[in-house]
Amino acid sequence: MAGKGRELADVMERRKVDILCVQETRWKVSKARSIGAGFKLFYYGVDSKRNGVGMVLKEEFVRNVLEVKRVSDRVMSLKLEIEGVMLNVVSGYAPQVGCEIEEKERFWSELDEVIESIPTGERVVIGVDFNGHVGEGNTGDEEVMGKFGVKERNLEGQMVMDFAKRMDKAVVNTYFQKREEHRVTYKSGGRRTQVDYILCRRGNLKEISDCKVVVGESVARQHRMVVCRMTLMVCKKKRSKIEKKTKWLKLKKEECCEEFRQKLRQALGGQLLLPDDWESTAEVIRETGRKVLGVSSGRRKEDKETWWWNEEVQDSIQRKRLAKKKWDMDRTEENRQEYKELQRRVKREVSKAKQKAYSELYTRLDTREGEKDLYRLARQRDRDGKDVQQVRVIKDRDGRVLTSEESVQRRWKEYFEELMNEENEREKRVEGVNSVEQKVDKIRKDKVRKALKRMKSGKAVGPDDIPVEVWKCLGEAAVEFLTSLFNRVLESERMPEEWRRSVLVPDL
Repeated sequence: MAGKGRELADVMERRKVDILCVQETRWKVSKARSIGAGFKLFYYGVDSKRNGVGMVLKEEFVRNVLEVKRVSDRVMSLKLEIEGVMLNVVSGYAPQVGCEIEEKERFWSELDEVIESIPTGERVVIGVDFNGHVGEGNTGDEEVMGKFGVKERNLEGQMVMDFAKRMDKAVVNTYFQKREEHRVTYKSGGRRTQVDYILCRRGNLKEISDCKVVVGESVARQHRMVVCRMTLMVCKKKRSKIEKKTKWLKLKKEECCEEFRQKLRQALGGQLLLPDDWESTAEVIRETGRKVLGVSSGRRKEDKETWWWNEEVQDSIQRKRLAKKKWDMDRTEENRQEYKELQRRVKREVSKAKQKAYSELYTRLDTREGEKDLYRLARQRDRDGKDVQQVRVIKDRDGRVLTSEESVQRRWKEYFEELMNEENEREKRVEGVNSVEQKVDKIRKDKVRKALKRMKSGKAVGPDDIPVEVWKCLGEAAVEFLTSLFNRVLESERMPEEWRRSVLVPDL
């Protein structure tokens, strides 16, 4: 994976692959990271020279991740909830033929433990480099494999068969009749064999409509990508509307602030005198803000992690891919040297593009905009490093996992109703205490003016969608209105209904 993350994302995008299991990543530590084009890699490794497993997800599935289990640098699993269907994806990397028997036994034990921990009602897809040959034909193994393997079975391939029978799984690759070129997953020199497999529950085999090897890609030198098309029977849900927000941050610019004041004055009949009631004032401010400042699209901003992915890099990778395809078709020394040279050229182009992009960033660090870019990148990397993007999975009273939005909201409601209405022990009232009654002084304008000045800008808005920047922009008109409003609240002992609402965001 070193230096190939963005190239892999490009392959997945072109080939329309949503979820990809990768092995031999050779990246240390347990982490998640964005690799560009909206794809995210979850991986685990302990040695930068060997092993390592991971999974790459398309952007639309990243927020569906419920759990990531990193068992070892050879086995990991990921659980997703897709339209009410639980899907478990397992990525594995079996020890090679020459490895110690203890290492092989440890791998199979870890894989068995992961599969056994998955409830029977949930989907399972296993993508593993088993380093074994299940062979062609299925005599005696008809219940777990088809006829379309490659060559002869070896001892490691028999272990795959034993695992499939033990866990009631089907070896998907072998059920689809393809040309040998679309069954061979590993090519090195004169060797052409099948060692990478996709497995699923036997009962879910009917959901898979195709499975084959993709040829012509050059991300991995010897291994080829195995893809299958799986259709999940899901319950249709109403798509949540994209939340569009007013671009209040534009009020930092004086010209925008002045235009906002002018438009608000026009909306109020020619003078900047806000209505007495909160509802009318809030509505005219929100409406003016939308007209003057505009609203966001609600879509995610461009991925800044791969801003070095320019046309020169893409062109070099395209030439490398064509050279690899040419070498696969005609394995001459000339074609081999051409492919090797283009591999080196791609590495140089990527290195130059990254160096140029980060040099520009370092140059901008002395400016205000450059500092913002740095903080934006830091926040993005922190967000991308988290396995689970949002708290959508909680348990009900009986310990069952809730995944639908309605059931989760209902459980939160039950929780807060209990929390807010719980009766605690009351302190005994001290007798003989004289209560003091005196008139509460009215709130003064200078106090409101001082409070507004001390409030920080750039904070998230509440349910009323009016930030402090609005009141600062309106100046004395805002001070007059807020002072009058606060005093009316004190006298009537009633606050606007809109102030009673709040939004709680569970911490990840």
